[in-house]
Amino acid sequence: MKNILITGATGNIGMEVIRYLFELNTQNEIYAGVRNIGNAKKMFQNYNKLQYRHFDFENPETFENALDNINMVFLLRPPHISDIDKYIKPLIKKIKEKGIEQIVFLSVQSAEKSKIIPHNKIERLITEYSLDYVFLRPSYFMQNLTTILYKDIIERHKIILPASKAKFNWIDIKNIAETVALIMGRFEIYKNKPYEITGYENKNFYEVATILSEVSGNTILFENVNPFKFFRIKKKEGMLTGMIFVMIILHILPRFQKEPEISDFYEKLTGKKPTSLAEFVKREQNKFKNF
Repeated sequence: MKNILITGATGNIGMEVIRYLFELNTQNEIYAGVRNIGNAKKMFQNYNKLQYRHFDFENPETFENALDNINMVFLLRPPHISDIDKYIKPLIKKIKEKGIEQIVFLSVQSAEKSKIIPHNKIERLITEYSLDYVFLRPSYFMQNLTTILYKDIIERHKIILPASKAKFNWIDIKNIAETVALIMGRFEIYKNKPYEITGYENKNFYEVATILSEVSGNTILFENVNPFKFFRIKKKEGMLTGMIFVMIILHILPRFQKEPEISDFYEKLTGKKPTSLAEFVKREQNKFKNF
């Protein structure tokens, strides 16, 4: 039996990882690493066996107690954190100091090809500290449509990004979380290798806007903007500068790269096909009809 710390536990992926771990009747002890334990207990009130540790990526003083007697860490980079040396390196160093050698890191597809994105830097840090790892590299989250891009969709009936006609591979967070939960129980089989988690569709944002329009009954458009205009729009909305730069990088780089490769890793692992984009939009259709 292992003690596993889940970082980002109250976020979309972290919550789903915890849900799948308990659905799989894990024999491991699961600890949610959270900034506010009281609020987290309300969110996870149906998970009586879930335990909690005070943990904050931006407060290194929380690392010592959060990692005490932990055997494995699920590491998920908060979207707004782009300064890896300041926030993530001290955590990796503390993980090593505590003798924790197993880490499952949620990276991003093709992270190995770009040294400027945060995920690449984190992968290199983990290997430099000689930790046993599994790098899970998912493609573009379908849930971005109901989170980071949702405000523009609802208020402006638009997806606004500097992505042009670049193709993105689309994956459901539920598929990602299920993969994470299964990998944690089979770490020794998969350790020290990267694995891409993708859906079976590559679509650009013009095509995605069409699907959203068909399901919602509202006309939703994709507006391609240059990175400078995108920066001004998001800065005016109050988005953190680091987050804006990460979004620009993640949406511009695919314009100059080959179409994403498609992996069948999820289907081989679970015996199920990943969620299609149409299935996701239909599942979440009430959100897109709420105009």
